[in-house]
Amino acid sequence: MRAEIKGMSDLRDPPDPSLLLDWYDRHARTMPWRVGPSARAQGIRPDPYRVWMSEIMLQQTTVAAVKSYFEAFTTRWPTVSDLAQAEDADVMAAWAGLGYYARARNLLKCARVVHADHGGLFPDTYDGLIALPGIGPYTAAAIASIAFDLPETVLDGNVERVMARLYDDHTPLPAAKPVFMEYASALTPKTRPGCYAQAVMDLGATICTPRNPACGLCPWRKSCAAWDAGTARDLPKKTPKKRKPTRLGVAYLARRVDGAWLLEQRPDTGLLGGMLGWPGSDWTEAPPEENPPIRAEWRTLPTEARHTFTHFHLKLIVKTALVPMDRTPVRGHFVDGDSFDPNDLPTVMRKAYALTKDA
Repeated sequence: MRAEIKGMSDLRDPPDPSLLLDWYDRHARTMPWRVGPSARAQGIRPDPYRVWMSEIMLQQTTVAAVKSYFEAFTTRWPTVSDLAQAEDADVMAAWAGLGYYARARNLLKCARVVHADHGGLFPDTYDGLIALPGIGPYTAAAIASIAFDLPETVLDGNVERVMARLYDDHTPLPAAKPVFMEYASALTPKTRPGCYAQAVMDLGATICTPRNPACGLCPWRKSCAAWDAGTARDLPKKTPKKRKPTRLGVAYLARRVDGAWLLEQRPDTGLLGGMLGWPGSDWTEAPPEENPPIRAEWRTLPTEARHTFTHFHLKLIVKTALVPMDRTPVRGHFVDGDSFDPNDLPTVMRKAYALTKDA
C-alpha cells in the first residue's frame, strides 16, 4: 500500500498512534457532544444521537458556530425520536442561520427512519449507518468510530492536512483524497479507535493548523516528513478553484398596515429548500425579471443584500412596500408581526430584512 511504502522509506520514525492517544488524553478539546477520554475510561459511552447531530451540523461549519445550535437542538429534542416527531417548520426555523439547509431536511428524514425502522436506536455498524438518509462515508465512519468504538477511518479536512504533512505528499486536493485515505487507514488502531478518530481531528484543529502550525508541540513531529523537509506550511496542496459567478435577484419585503410580513416557504428541493423567506425572483446571472408577489407601490432600497453561497455570489435588490389590509398576495402568506422572528430566516433573508431597518 502506498502509505506503508512511503511511511517506511521517507519518515525517520513510523507514526505511532499511541503517542497521539497519549497527547489526546492530556489535551482533548471539551465539546458539548463529546465524551472525553477520562470519562470513556470510566465506561461512559457517547450517545450516538448526539454524535450524529454534531457531525451533521459540523459539515462545512465551524465548531464555534455549531455549539449554540447543538445545545438548542438537543435541549428541545433530547432524543432522535423526539426530533422525528417534530414539525418540519419548527426544525427548519431552529436551523435558520446555520446554512446548508439540505442538512436540516436530511436530519429530519434520518431521524424518522431511525425512529420508525430501528426503534429509535442508531445502527451500530458502518454499513447500517451509511444506509440512512443524509449519511455519507465520512459521517458513517465518524459515528461508527466515535459512538461505537469501531476501527473505521475518518477523513475530514483536518485529517487530510495531517496526512499530507506527515507524508510530505504534494498531490493536490481533491485528487489526493484516496491517497490520504490510505495513509489514514494504515494508522487507524484497533485499540481506542473512537478516541483516536477525535485525536487526529483535534491535532489538525489545534496543532497542525492551516497557517502557522505549532510543530514544536506535535506528538508526531519526529515522524513528520514535511516538518523534516520544511514544507509543512505549504501543505496540503489544492487545485485552484474556479472563480465563483455572481447571480442577481430581487427580494420583495411587503408589510401590511397591521404589522404583518409577507413570507413564503421555499420548495423542499433546491437552495434554501423548505425555509421561510421573502418572495422574490429567480437568481440568475442575467438581470432578474421582476415578479412582485402583491400589487403595491414598491420602493427600491439603495443598498443590495449580498451573500456568498458555496458555488456563487448573490446580489439581491431589495424592494419594500406597505400594503392595506384588503390586499391579497398572488403568492406567499402574511405572518403576524408578533409571531414574526427574523432569526427564523436563513442568513441571506436576514440580510435583506436588516436593510429595511436602516432605510
